[in-house]
Amino acid sequence: MSKLKNIIKQLSLQDFNAIYTQLAESNAEKSAYLLRFMREKQLSDAKIMEELEVNTNAYYTLRSRLNQKIEEFLLQQMESPRTTLIKKVSTIHEILFTKKKAIAVATLKKLEKELLDYDLSNELTIIYKSLKKLQINTPDHYTYSQLYNKHVAYMLALDKSEDVLADYFKKVGNYFLTNEETEKLGLIFLSKELANICNLYQSHRLYVYLNCLKIHHKIYLPDTVVDLEGEESIETIFEKVEKIFEQYYLDSTYYHLKVVFEFLKFQYFTHINQYRKSEKYYDEINARTNNLITNYNLFCFAPMFLFLKLERHYRMETEQLLYEENKMLFEDFEIDKNNIPQYIIYVTYRAICCYNIEKYDEAAKWLNNLLNDLSLKKHPNTLLEIKIFLGLQYCLMRDFDLFNQLVNSIQRQVRILGKEECVHILLLTKIMKTSLNEYKKGKNPKIQSYLNKLTKSKPNYFSPINYIQLDETIINKLSS
Repeated sequence: MSKLKNIIKQLSLQDFNAIYTQLAESNAEKSAYLLRFMREKQLSDAKIMEELEVNTNAYYTLRSRLNQKIEEFLLQQMESPRTTLIKKVSTIHEILFTKKKAIAVATLKKLEKELLDYDLSNELTIIYKSLKKLQINTPDHYTYSQLYNKHVAYMLALDKSEDVLADYFKKVGNYFLTNEETEKLGLIFLSKELANICNLYQSHRLYVYLNCLKIHHKIYLPDTVVDLEGEESIETIFEKVEKIFEQYYLDSTYYHLKVVFEFLKFQYFTHINQYRKSEKYYDEINARTNNLITNYNLFCFAPMFLFLKLERHYRMETEQLLYEENKMLFEDFEIDKNNIPQYIIYVTYRAICCYNIEKYDEAAKWLNNLLNDLSLKKHPNTLLEIKIFLGLQYCLMRDFDLFNQLVNSIQRQVRILGKEECVHILLLTKIMKTSLNEYKKGKNPKIQSYLNKLTKSKPNYFSPINYIQLDETIINKLSS
């Protein structure tokens, strides 16, 4: 908190006014008020929350968003050497036609060195194309021709690596929903393809791209990773990537990829149960949840953060706070309904947060909207999982008509898929029917018995049931 206040107080009056105006014009009035309070008034956190009429979670989110906006504004004010270099490259034809050969060659070679530092392959091809023309009557013509060919190939490799990375995380979403072996084989193939591309060149950019994939692969598909001699640990990779970001701190791509690696660190330390370390990264990512899910799907499996966040709150027994926090975090969020795994995960997360505070009607609304928006014929298991979770909402709402109608649909689908593939669905159906049977005595032990069996037969593919707590509380609710 004191860090943010110090930054705000050190802003020039011109920068402060510009940021305040920017926030006010973008309908972020509360962030604008928070900026002003921290600059002009000596108020405690509690007093500021009272002035803004927000709770603790919403206040923290506002602070984090404000900090992010200030950082982005200050970055925009800095003159980027990368931008300056690109502008210089655009004047090459002027140099070729107006300068003496020696001066033109010296200028191009200086630009070459700077472009190599920033790994700007597109612009380097222009430099080498120009140098080979200038040296057409000298032995250097061959050297620059070879460098030109090499960097054209590297430029294509860089484009290809970005495509493979995007395809990988698209397939991660499908694998998350289905856990099918064919999807897994596709992920293994893409990981090897990207590794082969990156092994062709010594490039810090390719290294960063490769490790976006490699870290996710090592966490979730460790049995398919081919470790080479001298293979780096995940924590060593984090250290090296951090040094690259520090060295090229004005590179706009790296500036934005920082949040990806913060997310990967949170994933990794959560996965190995080092929760204290994971907490160092949670607040920053949480404040940027909207941005992470919307803009970073080409570099990581961003929607997974929502379920990791849910599990974190279960550990801390604070899951009931999520419902109100979501209102603030997703205030201006627009989900991409064409990204089916992302949309399913987002809606399921919102529905579970409603379920956790007994807003079963609202949870059912989220799930019904999902079923109406998407055709899930290609994902029959996912469709069944969403329906059975919707059935649980109807059961807890004691809406007999909607429940019976939905269960008939579920049972038809179970017959098509096969009972042996849907053991947990059948158990959940029995639990809910027992709950709604007004005349059945001894509901509690009966439901407990079914739940014990359910915990042993949870699906290894996507299911909302894997992200709710099947404990004594739910037994009491179903038994009442």
